[in-house]
Amino acid sequence: MSRKEEIYKPALVGKNIPILTLDNKWHRLFTQTEISPEIKLKEQELNDLLKRQGKLNNECKKLRSIKTKLRDEIVSLMDGGNESSAAQKKQEENKKLIEDCNERLEADQDELLDIEKEISTVNYELMLLSMEVCYEAIRDNTAEIEQIDKWINQMRIDLKKNVVRKQEKEVYNQNLYSYMHDIFGPEVIEIFDMKYNPAEKAPKTAGDKKS
Repeated sequence: MSRKEEIYKPALVGKNIPILTLDNKWHRLFTQTEISPEIKLKEQELNDLLKRQGKLNNECKKLRSIKTKLRDEIVSLMDGGNESSAAQKKQEENKKLIEDCNERLEADQDELLDIEKEISTVNYELMLLSMEVCYEAIRDNTAEIEQIDKWINQMRIDLKKNVVRKQEKEVYNQNLYSYMHDIFGPEVIEIFDMKYNPAEKAPKTAGDKKS
């Protein structure tokens, strides 16, 4: 038993697995993740088996129809009381053809049994490959989600820190300007107001804008 079978088999016990290549939901899986070369090969193998199964079923249906017609001809000849050599020959020919049909039917039915087993095996293998690819994609995506989440959390922390630093620096500037104004007087500071005024440089709040 392969590693992936060891992992997934317990979850599949007793489950009725649909023929994947005939299931539209299976095809939709690979609109979400890339299909691997191994899956493509297994998909083709399963489709080839299904085509062969369909061909054999059609052949069996035709053979049964032929057998019915041949039997009806024999019954018709017997009911008609036709005992001519030509009629007897026709009956013998039909019987031989029926035997041939039976032999071909038996061979086809034996092959059908084998194909059914092969289809079940290949379908199971395709399912394991599909699960492996999908879970690998989920694992990779989950790892990326975790990295993005860490980045977002760090950005939130940095944002909060920078907001506090910005506020602290604005308060610092305003306090320093106020002290300078008190120390040097308004006339001297007025010269510097033309160059820099913390009250004007600081971003206005919503309340300030309204006032």
